Amino acid sequence: MFLHRGQAAEFGFRPLDGAGAFAVASITDFFDGYLARIWQQTSNIGRMLDPIADKLLVASVLLLVAADGTIAGWSIWAAIIILCREILVSGLREYLAALKVSVPVTRIAKWKTTIQMVAIAFLLAGPAGDKVLPYTTEMGIGLLWLAAAITLYTGYDYFRAGLKHMVD
Repeated sequence: MFLHRGQAAEFGFRPLDGAGAFAVASITDFFDGYLARIWQQTSNIGRMLDPIADKLLVASVLLLVAADGTIAGWSIWAAIIILCREILVSGLREYLAALKVSVPVTRIAKWKTTIQMVAIAFLLAGPAGDKVLPYTTEMGIGLLWLAAAITLYTGYDYFRAGLKHMVD
């Protein structure tokens, strides 16, 4: 069941709880991957599940902030761009994996993810965040558009790299 901001208070949720939970999830996701790499504790299952979990987290929250009206109008297109790229790149990676081709994550793609996560945290804070830090929602929308622009670039970059390996 989806709770609108007004209904959430009835169940004891404060408006900034979602933003805080999302921020904690994003930060722990970063450290999980970072520590796994430096301690050389990576696994095939981790390489498969981590991007899926990231995409599910981002997609579900983007849909929720769209449903509650935090992003609306033209800003919905930024979310659509991000969601479409995630699906397309996942499909490309799956196709290339069958060919035993790995497409590494680029530094700019990591920056895109960071900007996207910050944008989403700001958007989750919404009007309650605006009372703590003025223009929180507007910063979230601006960062979402920046993430969408970088998303277009990195999506193109992945497809350009993948085209080299596509055969009929």
